[in-house]
Amino acid sequence: MRPIEALLEIARDEGVTRIFGNPGTTELPLMDALAEAPDLRYVLGLQEGSVVAMADGYARASRRTSLASLHVAAGVANGLIGMLNALRSRTPMVIVAGQQDRRHLRQDPMLSGDLVGLASAATKQAVEVQHAYDLPIVLRRAFALAARPPAGPVLVSVPMDLLEEDADVAVPARSPLTGPGPADTVAAAALLAGAERPVVIAGDGVGRAGAVAELVAVAERLGAAVHHQPMNDGIDFPTGHPLYAGMLPPRNAVIRETLAEHDVALIVGCHAFMPHHYTPGPAVPDGLAIVQVDEDPAEIGRNFAVQHGLTGGLAGTLRALADQLDGRVPDARERIERLGARHGQARDEVEVEARSAYGPSPMDPRAAAHAVASGLPDGTVVVEEAITVGLKLRAVLRQNLPGSYVHTVGGGLGWGIGAAVGTRMADPDRPVVAVLGDGCAMFGLQGLWSAARYEVPVAFVVMNNGEYRTLKDTLDEGGGAAAEHGRYIGMDLAPPAIDWQSAARTFGVEALRAGSAGELRDAVAGVKDLAAPLLIEAPVAGHGAGTGG
Repeated sequence: MRPIEALLEIARDEGVTRIFGNPGTTELPLMDALAEAPDLRYVLGLQEGSVVAMADGYARASRRTSLASLHVAAGVANGLIGMLNALRSRTPMVIVAGQQDRRHLRQDPMLSGDLVGLASAATKQAVEVQHAYDLPIVLRRAFALAARPPAGPVLVSVPMDLLEEDADVAVPARSPLTGPGPADTVAAAALLAGAERPVVIAGDGVGRAGAVAELVAVAERLGAAVHHQPMNDGIDFPTGHPLYAGMLPPRNAVIRETLAEHDVALIVGCHAFMPHHYTPGPAVPDGLAIVQVDEDPAEIGRNFAVQHGLTGGLAGTLRALADQLDGRVPDARERIERLGARHGQARDEVEVEARSAYGPSPMDPRAAAHAVASGLPDGTVVVEEAITVGLKLRAVLRQNLPGSYVHTVGGGLGWGIGAAVGTRMADPDRPVVAVLGDGCAMFGLQGLWSAARYEVPVAFVVMNNGEYRTLKDTLDEGGGAAAEHGRYIGMDLAPPAIDWQSAARTFGVEALRAGSAGELRDAVAGVKDLAAPLLIEAPVAGHGAGTGG
């Protein structure tokens, strides 16, 4: 089997049906081979950031490792932002990057570069293949490593002449992988059962492992309040559940204050606490006993000491823990009722505040977030990349179905449009609404072209406030010169104002402008009937407009 044939055969065997890419000369052997491989669909993106974002969304929604193809050093450099997001969000992905022809690589030809060096910091591993007979085993290793906890992207650099070699290479069979079994939960269950004020932190590992129902069972048997980890990437606990107490803010001081009212914490599938803005002191208060459960042994006790560290498969470990806790907390039902009343009152207050802010455009950010949340059809997936409005959206979303919310904690802007396209491609039966900040959307605007090209029916809601509002708000908190003088340098996107409807139509996407919160709600509700992509511009009041932050 020739090397290029081996590449495609391994891709098929690993469950790949789509290859996301943007081709150049080093990809011509691949593109030529795909002409005779109709079962492998090539999804074209106009820029590598959008390519990797599509592969990210696709992998998460399909729950399979995705495959992306990038072009030489420049393509890898453009795709780094997506790799960084995938690494931080633990998305399994293999990136095959074309390298220049080995026969003149020592001459430093145009387009060549150190692909491995470029990608190493943004991937689990980056490797360059030098011999045709090594290609199959390197690819097998790449797919296995990408999926192994902690999952993430793996880059394989392949010189173009290697793919064209007339060599007979052997393709090793795929080795089925069995995940880790459950950890021993006896001692941890005893500590949790004796807690008077237990709390649960639901990390994104729970959603990735498909262990949400198991975590619900544990929380209910404890009668424990449940928080999502800071800036959670998915649904790791039903946000409409009576025990759900909201997301922990990404600041150590606030996390410490929140956890201080509890005596025992169960932390599951959470990558530390990943604070954003610095605040002095640790995230964990003194005296808090911790049970930590993770599939990755490196996470146990990584940033704080734990009393019981359990390494094992999350679903199996949580099932075992729920069994151990069954009937051991007599007042669990009373706790659920008490916490449910407190959490319900807090949600009602947020609801009333958001509804009272409804009005014409430019909308209050609270009203815009609520309009989106209230307009979502059942089963809709929200792909969120809206820095300011996104926080308000989290407060009003009530999503109980796993996979209904997709975010990236990686911080590389421009991910949302491509991720939404990949999400809908992987799961065409669920409507998808992408909620995007205008600043974020500008980083990945080329992704709209792919949505139009492949007729992917996603509603892209652009929250347009014409500024980097989160930066202005942060400066205001610090009380510096910018806040004092009302002069914010490099934080305004107008003038000139971006014409979002024209921008969308440039890429072949229809667009409309929501004139009020009610119109926005109705436009979002229409996503269930879309046959093609639609951009919805939602003008939002900017900084200093008295809109509640």
